[in-house]
Amino acid sequence: MNWFILIIAGLFEVGFATCLEKGNQSSGSTAVLWYSGFVISLTVSMLLLIKATQALPIGTAYAVWTGIGAVGTVLVGILWFKEPASFWRVFFLFTLIGSIVGLKAVSH
Repeated sequence: MNWFILIIAGLFEVGFATCLEKGNQSSGSTAVLWYSGFVISLTVSMLLLIKATQALPIGTAYAVWTGIGAVGTVLVGILWFKEPASFWRVFFLFTLIGSIVGLKAVSH
């Protein structure tokens, strides 16, 4: 269950990064809504990370949390914000995913 909580926390990290970018691209009341989503996503992500680290090793949990956030944010950037998907960017994205899976595999 704690790994599931950690994965959800990582997905909320993707959410707060996405809201931050959309807020930066917006103005007026639309920007306020995106920044509100940023604050909510950030808060939920941190609370879930706190909950997960009560049972998981902090080093592993933090690395997996940031890894999920990084991978997810890159994918959102490529798919939603039309950022480039060069060979090396995708290659290193897969090495990051492999590292996250590896940390999960060797954690107790």
